[in-house]
Amino acid sequence: MGHEGRLFIGGEWVAPSTDARIDVVSPHTEAVIGRAAAAGPTDVDRAVTAARAAIDAGPWPRLDPAERIAAVRRLAALYGERRREMAELITAEMGSPISFSKLAQAMLPWTMLGAFADFAEGYAWEETRPGYYGQDVILRKEPAGVVAAIVPWNMPQFLIVGKLAPALLAGCAVVLKPAPETPLDANLLAELIEQAGLPPGVVSVLPGGADVGEALVAHPGVDRVSFTGSTAAGRQVAAACGAGLKRVSLELGGKSAAVVLDDAEPAAVAAGAKLAGLMNSGQACVAQTRILVPESRYGEMVDALAAMVDEVPVGDPSDRATEIGPLVARRQQERVRGYIELGQYEGARLVVGGTGLPAGVDRGWYVRPTLFADVDNRMRIAQEEIFGPVLTVVPYAGEDEAVRLADESDYGLSGSVWTADVDRGMEVARRVRTGTFGVNQPYSMDPAAPFGGVKASGVGRELGREGMDEYLEVKAISVAPATDLSEGRDR
Repeated sequence: MGHEGRLFIGGEWVAPSTDARIDVVSPHTEAVIGRAAAAGPTDVDRAVTAARAAIDAGPWPRLDPAERIAAVRRLAALYGERRREMAELITAEMGSPISFSKLAQAMLPWTMLGAFADFAEGYAWEETRPGYYGQDVILRKEPAGVVAAIVPWNMPQFLIVGKLAPALLAGCAVVLKPAPETPLDANLLAELIEQAGLPPGVVSVLPGGADVGEALVAHPGVDRVSFTGSTAAGRQVAAACGAGLKRVSLELGGKSAAVVLDDAEPAAVAAGAKLAGLMNSGQACVAQTRILVPESRYGEMVDALAAMVDEVPVGDPSDRATEIGPLVARRQQERVRGYIELGQYEGARLVVGGTGLPAGVDRGWYVRPTLFADVDNRMRIAQEEIFGPVLTVVPYAGEDEAVRLADESDYGLSGSVWTADVDRGMEVARRVRTGTFGVNQPYSMDPAAPFGGVKASGVGRELGREGMDEYLEVKAISVAPATDLSEGRDR
């Protein structure tokens, strides 16, 4: 990558408006591994102006959808050629274990590009609907305009592509703001976008801090905002969009529950909890860190979970055997350690883990994988999003109580149920109030399935055909019958 010190704005690599640079620090070694230009408010204005020109006067929104589909397929082909490099870059930037990066941080985004192109080929861009008064109405789907896409550091490419692909296919222009912790993978994507030959102004990439995001959300040239991040930040984005009457979608936090029924196998529950609760070292909004276990089988389930947490491999994220890597930054390490101390203060039983470094680790922003038992669902460690490798086990007396406890949360993003009886599991799945759910598996991030939450977990949906809808406006057109026009001329 040869663009250190430059920003991708309007389809070109240009000098930023300031001399500020972002130092990218390895969470494993604590050493600087790269630098990127930091955008400022002036750069936001340049990018939005270029995007506005692309929408108002450029060819992109006026192309036949087949041409935009072909462009996204070109991007997908280029992405596929460099997905290994993308995975390694994200592991270096934010500490995601390389086995997870290859799959979720690079393979899934590549797959999503092709999937969205497939969805677009079968999309009804224009349709005729019978009118209530006997006259047909034409419904036309048109681009929402200039999109501000703001993503966090934990799943950077997955979250970027989930916004970028449908927005491009819809005919929108996108100004992307990646997190300052992960600018390098975003700049690699910008290289691929340049190679794919998208028209000028259709995509710009502005790494930077909160000031850049605030300027982008508030910019009068932006028509729509798609934000992924914390619930607290999401509320601020929603307020700003409300003031500007801008369409907005928010994918926010979670504190999801895995409901274990009394016929589940402990080994299967432990294996499922490792993926559902500890994926990406626990740095996932969908992490199911509240494990609800029946009192009748509490001891054996806790023992199985403790063995799993105690044995999960922790260490160098570039090692293929590693399953838990470092957290993204020292502030995140300190935050998670604070929650571990809080859990002990609240009276939960620390079964495995604690605030010290994992065995064999003497540097980096690591936290020992931790399991708390005897957790009251009202404790802060059971209610607040920790965003680290910390699992809590909450006992319950019966299925009704399990569903109540699962719903006893400000959030509603994900969840699962574990049982030997799929029909019984489906009944629980139908009852829990959440945006996504899995039966005997964590929720599968299938590109065909809409993803999003309820309550404080957000507004709107990404992925699937519903994800396309978020970037389109519906125009209703009615045409007077020809006979009516001729009668008017006769008069």
